[in-house]
Amino acid sequence: MAKENSFDIVSKVDLSEVTNAINIAMKEIQTRYDFKGSKSEISLQNDELVLISDDEFKMKQLKDVLLSKLIKRDVAIKNLDYGKLENAFGGTVRQKAKIVQGIDKENAKKINTLIKQSGIKVKSQTQDEQIRVTGKNRDDLQQVIHLIKEADLPIDVQFVNYR
Repeated sequence: MAKENSFDIVSKVDLSEVTNAINIAMKEIQTRYDFKGSKSEISLQNDELVLISDDEFKMKQLKDVLLSKLIKRDVAIKNLDYGKLENAFGGTVRQKAKIVQGIDKENAKKINTLIKQSGIKVKSQTQDEQIRVTGKNRDDLQQVIHLIKEADLPIDVQFVNYR
């Protein structure tokens, strides 16, 4: 019984949940008194959130509303990479937030070294934007999952294809 067990470590954001969170946030913004007459809006363009508001203060409030709705929809806010605040048309300000999908090489390297330094008898290899972890013992794989959940990674990770 030398069967290998494995699982994949991925970093994905459910874009349909992001769209739902944006819709709920926009409904709240339209009904809030402090946003009355404001040109605030949130939109999703490709894999990027675009936030537009009247000034920096309203932009901060807009981000707070959006983040609270994303958290309620179980969307990882670690995977949002905010750009600089820039001036937009009509005296408004704009900020873009890129939604990070997949594990980049730098974070994959961190995860692989974390697994190797733990001394658990498993092998890990990077495949495109995910990491495959294989081992003979399922308990070892569960230890790796626990280790990665406890680690303070700059991105949110999920575990899929547990076999």
